[in-house]
Amino acid sequence: MKFRLALIGFGNVAQGLAKILVEKREYLRRNFGFDYRVVAVADIMKGSIMSKKGLDLGRLLSIAKETGSLRDYPGGVRGRSSIDTIREANADVLVEATWTNLKDGEPGLTHIKTALNEGLHVVTTNKGPIALAYHELAALARRKRRHLRFEGTVLSGTPAINLATEALGGSTINSIRGILNGTTNYMLGEMEEGRTYDEALNMARELGYAEADPSGDVEAWDPAAKITILANVLMGGEVKLKEVRREGITGISHSDLREARSTGSRIKLVAKAYRDEGRIKAQVVPERLPDCDLLSHVSGVLNAMILSTEVQSDIAIIGPGAGGDSAGYALLSDLLALNRACCNC
Repeated sequence: MKFRLALIGFGNVAQGLAKILVEKREYLRRNFGFDYRVVAVADIMKGSIMSKKGLDLGRLLSIAKETGSLRDYPGGVRGRSSIDTIREANADVLVEATWTNLKDGEPGLTHIKTALNEGLHVVTTNKGPIALAYHELAALARRKRRHLRFEGTVLSGTPAINLATEALGGSTINSIRGILNGTTNYMLGEMEEGRTYDEALNMARELGYAEADPSGDVEAWDPAAKITILANVLMGGEVKLKEVRREGITGISHSDLREARSTGSRIKLVAKAYRDEGRIKAQVVPERLPDCDLLSHVSGVLNAMILSTEVQSDIAIIGPGAGGDSAGYALLSDLLALNRACCNC
């Protein structure tokens, strides 16, 4: 099937998808019956370009790299806002890859609502709208008979949501445990080796793992958003992000980590969703894990998730949890799932 794609946000994630689509176009067409035409791209910094006849995605990537401005693309309609682009591009799929805002979900939340109301399917890596308004968006998608997919919101390209909803479909998930933030996992590892908190944070910044403002990671907002998504999507919860018990790593020292190692354990920032007296609850707190716990051996910037179901307990997956190329593959997996669903309609 051939989809008309509108990309809102053209940073590392959307460009990661774009590279895959360019490099694997014939492979995807031959093996999955998937093809595409990009009809619009809009980015708050790079500008916007739209053509119902289709845009040259390879050229867009080159321009983004060389000048950083989509306005340099020859031809097409320029200067449309993101909302106008969604409404006017004649797309049938919105790829929403703007920045995550955990306060109100904007602008991604409005992008997704607009697209669904306009009759577009949506694939996104944006945690904000899904963490804050999943049930509302899922209900809107059902009413409009459109698909809303968001694999890349949790473990990026490592298939966490698809694993549970598709490979384990029909099973009841009783609990979820995981390391859902690579930045803090990396920092704890460096501190365990003897570095101070500030030294570990500076190293994470230098390597591109931490932002200039690292509060989303070190104060555990990022993993709190992810466990909120998992709790609500996979366990049918009604968890609100602000209600998640949340404690970051700012109070942990090298001596704490060294003392834990002396007793055969490690301190990890563990996200957890569980059933408690008929309710789904979630938390993200540092925990001292024994060496026999799989999560204690997840190192560096890797993420991990362990699902416990009524059929099988402790089903684990480990892999990268961030990065433009990884998140690009998450978007591709959602597009291929959409392709399968639409071909079976």
